[in-house]
Amino acid sequence: MNSESVWLGPLRTPVRWAMIVFTALALVIYAWLILSLFITDEPLGVHEMIRPEGRMTVILMMTTLALALLFAAIFTSDIRGTIEVERTGPFDILSLVLGRLSMIGITFIVLVMFYEVVARYVFSGGTLWANELSLWIAAIVFLFAGLYAMQQRSHIRIYVIYDMMPRWMQKLSDVISVSLIWVFAFCLVWGGYADAKRRLLRLEGYGSAWDPPIPGTVKTAILVIVVLVALQALSNLIADWNKAPEHHNPADEIDETEIENIRKTLEVDKN
Repeated sequence: MNSESVWLGPLRTPVRWAMIVFTALALVIYAWLILSLFITDEPLGVHEMIRPEGRMTVILMMTTLALALLFAAIFTSDIRGTIEVERTGPFDILSLVLGRLSMIGITFIVLVMFYEVVARYVFSGGTLWANELSLWIAAIVFLFAGLYAMQQRSHIRIYVIYDMMPRWMQKLSDVISVSLIWVFAFCLVWGGYADAKRRLLRLEGYGSAWDPPIPGTVKTAILVIVVLVALQALSNLIADWNKAPEHHNPADEIDETEIENIRKTLEVDKN
């Protein structure tokens, strides 16, 4: 990872401290929720997390957790990974932040499923919410990762014909590609806005015992992210407009840093 600031500059230290403070607060409140399972008559659990009305502890837990995740995503987005491309425009900042949220989300999925496996097979007490929560997080992770892939230019592209084109034709191909993305985004929003609005306003549930509002939130998230993907594609087009002609070969896909890390790991294992 490159420790140099990508975009925060002098705000990097305050954001780091905000991340630490809100993470600590979220952990303290979570510890209290665990303790309340044994000392109170009305313990609060995951079931109440999506029904916080009148429960100040739940509201504080969700607020501090959301702020901890937000500041963690902002802080880590200010650190450029070894294989990441450099930021080329102001819109890249939003894509990087959401990309970091998707990475954090994968960690949460692993923790949720680990909890479910231990609870079910060790203590014979599986949960009603773990599978649905992991599904909910995974849906958001998938959408955020798509936006991040567009910002990193790591989406699927076929270069066989593209590399043979002169630069003006490559630019024309890029314009056509971005135009098709915008047409798709427009059609999706045009056709799905009314349904997404209706589901979101009533927070349509999943229809299970926990009943999280997966349909009500994910449908709206799809429309929002597809618009952001279209904007990111346009930002990439503008940033790459004056680049030299591109030519690719299979060696471009080799990650030398990852190979070197594997070598070091193998050497440590041998010793």
